[in-house]
Amino acid sequence: MVKTSAYAFIDAQNLTKGTTLDKKPWKVDLRAFRKYLKDKYGVEKAFYFIGVYDIRQENMYKFIEKVGYKIVYREHDIKAKGKKKGNVDTDIVFSVMNEIFVKNKPVKVVLVSGDGDYKKIVELLIKKNKFRKILFPNKKWSSLYKDLDDRFFAKIYTPEMRNILQFAPKK
Repeated sequence: MVKTSAYAFIDAQNLTKGTTLDKKPWKVDLRAFRKYLKDKYGVEKAFYFIGVYDIRQENMYKFIEKVGYKIVYREHDIKAKGKKKGNVDTDIVFSVMNEIFVKNKPVKVVLVSGDGDYKKIVELLIKKNKFRKILFPNKKWSSLYKDLDDRFFAKIYTPEMRNILQFAPKK
């Protein structure tokens, strides 16, 4: 049983692409994943960083919130021209810093991403004893963390994890 609660910070694009671009593509069941995060890592709040808000995805957003995630959208200047980028890396780092160090929450961090952009924040959180795990959605995207101690990462791309977390359409 996990003693200290945790907050999860999920890079939704990394999670989705990491599993759907796999050699054997699959889709994460977000309801099962939320339960897994709570049961396995004591995740009290799960922040789901989704990128730019798209009105066409409103039903999906409602479902994600209904199953226990707090969606965080990427803000953009309304005057910006062209396609708006949904890159959430800096938003996640800022949110981690705000929740853990500014608000001084007595929680540990669970990060869901394989993106190397988080390496420095992971190292800092480990040093400050504020880190629980980084969950890698895809094997090839975790290479920048090869020196990370085994106790600080988990692979959600394994067949065992896929059996637990894979979305299975109702028949």
